[in-house]
Amino acid sequence: MARDTRQKILDMALSMFNAQGEPNVTTNHIADELEISPGNLYYHFRNKDDIIEQLFARFEERMDSALGAPEGRLPGLEDVWLQLHMVFECIWDYRFLHRDLVEILSRNRRLRLRFARILKRADEQAHLVIRGLSKAGVMRGSAEELAATATNVLLIATFWLNYSAARGDKDEHVAIRQGIVQVMMLIAPFLRDAERMHLHTLTRAYRD
Repeated sequence: MARDTRQKILDMALSMFNAQGEPNVTTNHIADELEISPGNLYYHFRNKDDIIEQLFARFEERMDSALGAPEGRLPGLEDVWLQLHMVFECIWDYRFLHRDLVEILSRNRRLRLRFARILKRADEQAHLVIRGLSKAGVMRGSAEELAATATNVLLIATFWLNYSAARGDKDEHVAIRQGIVQVMMLIAPFLRDAERMHLHTLTRAYRD
């Protein structure tokens, strides 16, 4: 029973943080929505930051899984597309973390260190995939160009929701789809003609 209550608190907190923004939700709001006492909530979690850290652990596990590379072969265009889907789906499910990223990290040193670890792994993975596409002959460019592209891929994926919110987009689900296309367009100029045509076919279908 205690485990069920703990799970319900986390699920409700995630839903409310995503819908209303983490700064606008208190532990009392979460308890009210669940129709439990604040004392019951504090039995499971010390404070709101404790809840956020537990949600971050879920996010971290999902992101680690999404950042896995193909084993035993070089990556292809479809691998990049699939990986971006998994990364952006994770960002969508925990979108409050990215949307309110600066505020959350500014008050929690442990999360700053853990998020830095995720960025470091994502950066390494982005460079690994881009180099793999180059080795496979799918992409062409200088080492400097490909390295800069890999960094830009990570930069846009990390802060796309912030950019989308700043320009006034209302539908974050649509914004996520646009983010995937935007990232893929970064690598388009470096693709061979056949892969570039394939990419444009994918993005046209995705926009419809």
